[in-house]
Amino acid sequence: MDYAPFRCLAPGATVAIVAPAGPADEAAVQAVPELVAAQGWRARLYPSCEARGGWLAGPDDARLADLHAAIADERNAAVWCLRGGYGSGRLLDRIDVNLLRRHPKPLIGYSDITALHALWDRAGLLALHAPMPASDLVKPGREADAQALWHCLRDGLRAGTMLAPVLADGAMNIAGRARGRLVGGNLSLIASLCGTPWQLRTQGRLLFLEDVSEATYRVDRLLLQLRLAGLLDAAAGFVLGSFTEDEDPRAVLDAVLRPLGKPVLGGWPAGHGTPNRPLPLGAMATLDAGAGTLTIEQDVLVG
Repeated sequence: MDYAPFRCLAPGATVAIVAPAGPADEAAVQAVPELVAAQGWRARLYPSCEARGGWLAGPDDARLADLHAAIADERNAAVWCLRGGYGSGRLLDRIDVNLLRRHPKPLIGYSDITALHALWDRAGLLALHAPMPASDLVKPGREADAQALWHCLRDGLRAGTMLAPVLADGAMNIAGRARGRLVGGNLSLIASLCGTPWQLRTQGRLLFLEDVSEATYRVDRLLLQLRLAGLLDAAAGFVLGSFTEDEDPRAVLDAVLRPLGKPVLGGWPAGHGTPNRPLPLGAMATLDAGAGTLTIEQDVLVG
């Protein structure tokens, strides 16, 4: 399956802001248009962005309608998720994949949006695991993450780009090289998709994992589910992002992944922690764990 690149965001481009998961604080939502306008683009906020209360940004029907409308509108250059939380998975069996294929657009987000990234991958489309406006970029201290995303969207991400960021101190590393499509995201969401039609495809691929607020025993349980489902054995190599706001699960990650004999590059600056740099999901890449690099082997965003 060919994963075609998307166009960079040109000056004046419209970015669709959708809320397929949880609701966001009103003040954060109100700050989003200015955030986008500062880059020379226009934000189009869909109705579910205004939802308040509960754990969902409105009823499933409303969030689904917003997502479909954002995809179908040719004026939208990209679909950026307002925040994560919970709820994207409730839409999976109702999303019109044919509509998505007729009007392909990059999907930007992470966390609960991992469920939609899995669907984008099955549709043969690239996506960006990247910060979201209401949960990340309207907050202070996220300027470097914002600039990395703006650079990616405006200037592109071309074949041959080597990503060699500063890695977290003491991170897990098993030297080696592997090549495959980069897939993954939030460990909890990936585990929740096991046994469904949207189970993440990892055969011969580079699996990226991150999570937040998960105790070590829960990380162990989630990895066990992936192992028993065959996802770990199938992967060619692993990239580990941040595991934050609970115990450091390094020991269990090492115990589960090291016996597989595959390269593991830990401490990657992506996930719920800071920094949270964009990663191109679905892109062919080469992992060199010893060198601490990911080399993107196909155009993702082009001018």
